[in-house]
Amino acid sequence: MKLYLTRHGQTDWNIARRYQGHSNTELNQVGIRQTEQLAKRLSTETIHAIYSSDLARAIKTAKTIAHIQEQAPAFHTDSRWRELSFGDWEGMTYEEMSAHSPELFDAWMKDSLTVSTPNGETLAQLAERVKTAFNEIKSQHKDQTVLVVSHSGALQTLFALTLGVDLSRYWQFRVSQASLSELKVYEDSVVLNLFNDVSYLTMDD
Repeated sequence: MKLYLTRHGQTDWNIARRYQGHSNTELNQVGIRQTEQLAKRLSTETIHAIYSSDLARAIKTAKTIAHIQEQAPAFHTDSRWRELSFGDWEGMTYEEMSAHSPELFDAWMKDSLTVSTPNGETLAQLAERVKTAFNEIKSQHKDQTVLVVSHSGALQTLFALTLGVDLSRYWQFRVSQASLSELKVYEDSVVLNLFNDVSYLTMDD
């Protein structure tokens, strides 16, 4: 299976550096343009199925890509591809989160695998749902081309899980907005063919 992976386009919260998590933010005008350029980049590919997070910023990105395909791919929304939930801290910046509960924030920064934000998720919980969603796609789309439209945290987690990187180091995979990555998925292994490509993103095209 050829598995394309992309992160949604830009939102106003991205610019403000606010943690979005499960908050249902929309793409801004730059984000919409990014998704159009991403769709053009994928227009010559035959994509058999698209799986999108059920949050608006991901769905908009996914539908823009689907609409430009010569043959409409099967389209699925799946909440398991959502970003990590930051609970009560969603909408806050890094500095605001730190000021809100300094001790908890420090503990979370040191061990997000088992420590969650207030009413949020641990990284281990995110990894479990991403792993399950990935395994289902793998079993259902052998020898096909599939696109997953998700969020930075979920995609970073998937890279760590599939490439044998310790989950606590998932943050070392930088996933830019509207970037494109590609995994070649075999029965017992995964090969990274493309990572975080943004060469097609220009604001004057």
